[in-house]
Amino acid sequence: MTTSPLAEALRGIRVLDLSRLLPGPYLTMVLADMGADVVKVEDPRVGDYLRAFPPAKGGLSGRFLAVNRGKRSLALDLKAPAGRDAFLGLVAKADVVVESFRPGVMDKLRVGYAALAAANPRIVLCSISGYGQTGPYAHRAGHDLDYIALAGVLAMGGAGGGPPVMPGVQIADLAGGALWGATAILGALVGRERSGRGAHLDISMTEGALALLAAELGNLDCGARPTRGTETLNGGWACYGVYRTRDDRYLAVGALEPKFWLALNQAIGRPPSVAELAGDAAQQARTRASLAEVFAEKTAAEWHAILSQHDCCVEIAMEPEELPDLPLHVERGVFFTIDGGPGVGPVQQVRTPVGTPAHPTPPPRLGEHSRAVLEEYGLSPDEIAALGIT
Repeated sequence: MTTSPLAEALRGIRVLDLSRLLPGPYLTMVLADMGADVVKVEDPRVGDYLRAFPPAKGGLSGRFLAVNRGKRSLALDLKAPAGRDAFLGLVAKADVVVESFRPGVMDKLRVGYAALAAANPRIVLCSISGYGQTGPYAHRAGHDLDYIALAGVLAMGGAGGGPPVMPGVQIADLAGGALWGATAILGALVGRERSGRGAHLDISMTEGALALLAAELGNLDCGARPTRGTETLNGGWACYGVYRTRDDRYLAVGALEPKFWLALNQAIGRPPSVAELAGDAAQQARTRASLAEVFAEKTAAEWHAILSQHDCCVEIAMEPEELPDLPLHVERGVFFTIDGGPGVGPVQQVRTPVGTPAHPTPPPRLGEHSRAVLEEYGLSPDEIAALGIT
C-alpha cells in the first residue's frame, strides 16, 4: 500500500468533530487521511446516529465503518455545564471544529462561534447545514433529496418528459457538504496563517449542490432553459448515453468528440457520420435507436473485448460488488483493508483521491478514547473525574 504524499500534510492540526451521520464525518475522514488528529465528540448516550444504521459488522454499521477511520472518540455531554466547560477547554488547544446541527443549536448549547472564538481566536468553525445558517430556510428540516431538489440538480436527471430520477449516491451530503467543507477549512487554515484569526464557515449543502450545476446554469445567460433528458450531457445526444447489452448489462458511451465517435462506429460496424453528433432531436432519436439495436446484439464482455481495442470512450457500468476486483482499482490501490478490532475483523476501506492515510486506524467505539484525549488536551484527573469518566 503506497502512502500518499499528503498523508502527513495536516500533522499537528487538531480537529474536534461534533457532526453526525454522513457529511461531517466524511469531511473529517478526509482531514484524518491527511494526518489531522480528529476527535469525534459524541453524546455519551447515543453517539453518532450512523453507528446504528443497518447492516452492521461486529456491532458497528457498515456505513459508519466506511467513513470514520483514523479518528478517536470522546464521549462528552455538552448539555451539562461540566461537559461544556471541558469542550471549551479542548477548543482552546484545537484548530478546527466541525458541526452539523441545525442553525442555532450551537448557541443554545453555549458553544457557538462567539464562545469558541473567545476560548481560541484562531479556531476555525465549519458549520454544515441543509440551507445555510441564515435565510428563510435556515431552520427547515431536510435531507439530501430535498437539498438537490432546491438546488436544481434533481430536475436535471431522467428522461426527457419523464419524472426526475433519484441519484444513487448522496450528492448534497458528500459533494455539497463534505467536499466544499473540506475545501473551505483548508482555505481558512491558510488564511489564518496570514491574519492570525480563525473563521466561521457557513456551508450550505443546497448551495454546494447548486454550485455543481454551474456549467448548465450558464445556458440561462444564453437564453436557453436547461432541462432533463435534452442537454448534451444528460441524455440529449445519442453519443453520450447508457445502452443495454444482450446480457442486460449496460455500457456507458461517451464518444462526444468526432474522433471518438468515428472510432466507435468503425468498431461496432456502423457507417460513421460526424453529422450525427450535432443532429436535431429527431436525428438523435434515430441514432440512439440504431446504437441500442447494435449494442443489444452482444454481451457486455463481448463488447468490452471489441471496444477496448479502440480509443472510443466506452466502458461497462460496474456494479458495486465488482469494483474491488476491477484491474484499474487494483493497480491504483483504491481499496485497502484495516483491522476493525475485536468482533469486527478486517474492514474494507476506499481511499479518497487525496491518497491512502499513513497509519489508518479503525473507526472508534463510542467513548473509546475519552480519558486519553482529555489527558492529552491537558485536563486534570479531578476535571476528568468530574465528567464521570473513569
